[in-house]
Amino acid sequence: MFAHHHGWLRTRQWPRIELERGFDQHVLACVFSRVLKEVEAGEATATEATGLSRAELQDVLTRSFPAISANAFALEEVSEPEPGMEEELLRGLLLAHARPGDEASARFAKIIARRAMRDDHLWQDLGLFNRAELGRLLATHFPTLAAGNTKNMKWKKYFYRKLCEAEGFSLCTAPSCRECNDFKSCFGPEEGESRLTRIRNGIALD
Repeated sequence: MFAHHHGWLRTRQWPRIELERGFDQHVLACVFSRVLKEVEAGEATATEATGLSRAELQDVLTRSFPAISANAFALEEVSEPEPGMEEELLRGLLLAHARPGDEASARFAKIIARRAMRDDHLWQDLGLFNRAELGRLLATHFPTLAAGNTKNMKWKKYFYRKLCEAEGFSLCTAPSCRECNDFKSCFGPEEGESRLTRIRNGIALD
């Protein structure tokens, strides 16, 4: 009976775990393709672009992308990332909701907090294909935080709202979302092309 039950458990759990791992790998590949372009363009070092330490970067590259030479990211010359206060707050929010003891979740917290300092929609900052992929990433690694975005608010806006709530103040002066003149900036569709599509279409990156 136990052997049968154990076998059932294994077949139920393994596909989910493998799917999760595969998706994490996809997200990292998206992020690192963006990072590589920024490094090559001289816009940022690998640590500046990811928010990860040199040791963490080395570990991720060795484990997830063994075929890529660490030299491509010029890791020998990088300094450790120094997050600003805003990034620290966002990182803290994500870490507070990260899956306990999950190294991948902790690393994604650092990557997301650093990439959120960029100007595009967060899914674009991460080099993902669309917003749905970001939703899946957050639901997987920060389930309680993601579950709170019941009104489908834009993710960056939602994070900052949560930070404001935690600090006991609100940056928004509208009495309610319905009466806000800037409703679209919080809840409108997060449209736009992925960076990959933009490059494929030959549109220069700014």
